[in-house]
Amino acid sequence: MIENKLRCLLVEPYKLPEVIEINNTLEDKQKIVGGYIECAYLPNDEDVVIICNEEGKINGLQLNRDIGHDIIAGPFLIVGDDYENGDFKSLTDEQIMKYKIKFGKNSILQTENKINSIIVNKALNKFDREER
Repeated sequence: MIENKLRCLLVEPYKLPEVIEINNTLEDKQKIVGGYIECAYLPNDEDVVIICNEEGKINGLQLNRDIGHDIIAGPFLIVGDDYENGDFKSLTDEQIMKYKIKFGKNSILQTENKINSIIVNKALNKFDREER
């Protein structure tokens, strides 16, 4: 059964995840992420979907969280994956707790460290090329 309302987590740059309820419409999802939506999946976790801005990096949105294989730019939603109906569903209480922890304070610090490491490595590589 397709849900009209979704209980999900909103994850914004440098903020702790927040439980929100949204209408299960494309317009509401686009409004929250600030543009066209894209779905991403977490490694080894097929029960939830990340809904983010498809053009977040291209449009220069602030980098948000490292999800293992990518760093999401801009705010994103975590929703349940209703793959049987080809839609989204509300998160369970257990999922909310799990992802509040996963994308909590440590996640913010780890992402910042990864971003800084990338910046330093790019600067070092540029310096090495200029020295040759």
